Amino acid sequence: MDRPKAPVFNPRRSRLGDVLVSKGLIDDAQLAKALELQKTSGRKLGRALADLKLVTEEQIAEVVADQLGLRFVDLVHHRLDPQLVLALPEVLARRYRAIVLDRLSDGLLVGMVDPADMLGFDQLSRSLKSHIVPAVVTEGALLAAIEHIYQRKDEMASFAREVAADIGDGVLTLAGLENNASADEAPVLKLINSIFDAAVTRGVSDIHIEPQERALQIRFRIDGVMQVQSTPDSRVAGALVQRLKLMSSLDIAEKRLPQDGRFRVKVGSATLDVRISTLPTQFGESVVMRLLVQDTARMKLDRLGLPEPILARLRAVLGASSGMVLVTGPTGSGKTTTLYAALAELNTPEVKIITVEDPVEYRLPGLNQVQVNEKVDLTFARVLRSCLRQDPDVVLVGEMRDSETAEIGLRAALTGHLVLSTLHTNSAAATPIRLRDMGVAPYMVALGVRLVIAQRLVRLICAHCRSEVDAAAHEREWLGDDSGHTRAWRGTGCSACHQTGYAGRTAVYEMVEMTPELVHLANADDPAGFAAQAQRAFAEHTLRRHVLALVAEGRTTLAEAMRVGSGL
Repeated sequence: MDRPKAPVFNPRRSRLGDVLVSKGLIDDAQLAKALELQKTSGRKLGRALADLKLVTEEQIAEVVADQLGLRFVDLVHHRLDPQLVLALPEVLARRYRAIVLDRLSDGLLVGMVDPADMLGFDQLSRSLKSHIVPAVVTEGALLAAIEHIYQRKDEMASFAREVAADIGDGVLTLAGLENNASADEAPVLKLINSIFDAAVTRGVSDIHIEPQERALQIRFRIDGVMQVQSTPDSRVAGALVQRLKLMSSLDIAEKRLPQDGRFRVKVGSATLDVRISTLPTQFGESVVMRLLVQDTARMKLDRLGLPEPILARLRAVLGASSGMVLVTGPTGSGKTTTLYAALAELNTPEVKIITVEDPVEYRLPGLNQVQVNEKVDLTFARVLRSCLRQDPDVVLVGEMRDSETAEIGLRAALTGHLVLSTLHTNSAAATPIRLRDMGVAPYMVALGVRLVIAQRLVRLICAHCRSEVDAAAHEREWLGDDSGHTRAWRGTGCSACHQTGYAGRTAVYEMVEMTPELVHLANADDPAGFAAQAQRAFAEHTLRRHVLALVAEGRTTLAEAMRVGSGL
């Protein structure tokens, strides 16, 4: 079947600003404002208009396409052929803001942000060795598509080859590393910059650098799921790991023992706190870096997605002068974010707050934050005892790791302090029972714990490619009695979500508040009775109910609801 013929490239003389005014998309005053920004910033008029939020990128692209007699292609809904896209080298795709869209009967259809760039047009023609027909695409969608398909692999591979060439077959010396560390153009530094640039662009939470027998595997965790980013030559591993250890003030001579550290890095406009962990493996040191964006504006309770009844009870308990609030869930479920959102609400000049953490993840002004260091016997229990003599109103304990820490925290909660902490349990109802299993006296658990919130993170369906589907047989079986009340949705995959069908995550929650009846059952030696009564008392505020509500709203999938764990 013949593909569509190429459109005619027919520039017109009308200026972009005049066309936008004539179409009623902006007025003369707004155009003047954008032109002034264009003069001072050097940006193109379309970019200035979009930055001022006077028009959308799509509106500008459609007008430009109409001016030039070209097609406008919405990349969010356009199915790209990765092999065809990769015919254009990544460096040219990024430089000229272009992407190969389709094969035509007489050449290639190439999406460009600025099709009037004749120099770029000529360079693309020479590189592709084909007649090309330009189409107009938006810059945001283009960059998202480039990140998905290229994933900076060409860039990383190029820098990795430079590192390997510098190292040769020998061993990188400390002196050589220190000399390179001060050179901005050092290949290893360019490789690190490329990794962090890609990580920030794609919303990565963790970077994994894993040496294999014949390659170095670099993987990203995006929305909780691991994705391979690059696999450069294994010779790169030593130089890359040593440079990262220098950045985080770790001992580069020690390769036999695990090490932990942190450093801060600025990538574009984002400032990241990076927690780094090294682990000796069979083929070298594995490195995992957790990226923490220091954006305190996002740490607000009403932005976390807490159901209104849970949010109201949490705020009521936070207003008390004593008691313990526990947040439970697996590693990486957002417990620390929830606690810091609570601290941000409590953080006023009238309230003294001390945190005891390992490590300190977020920095908030006005807080007294203590880093646990077990190497010098600065344990949770020891710091907690000392900080209670500092006259705090609120104490945050990073984790109830042992019975001693739990007992000291609960004594503080019973003696006029508000204590916030985390604990690893499968459900909110299991938390008081877990504290008793740790050896804490039943009366302390019953009287000290005020509220328990359990949470998980679930991926959200991409809003650009969401569609309704029939639930699979195993999904209907999992739903059980709820099968008649839930519609099923999924994402088909598009450039906006990197073909995954998901974009972003949100938390689901459940809550147990210690009512007088639950206090009585917690005091009695009846764990099963306590758990059963807790489930009955707060049946509408469970993880399962919350995630099913998200499924019914079309915000997440049944597969994702099932994936997050048996606690649902």
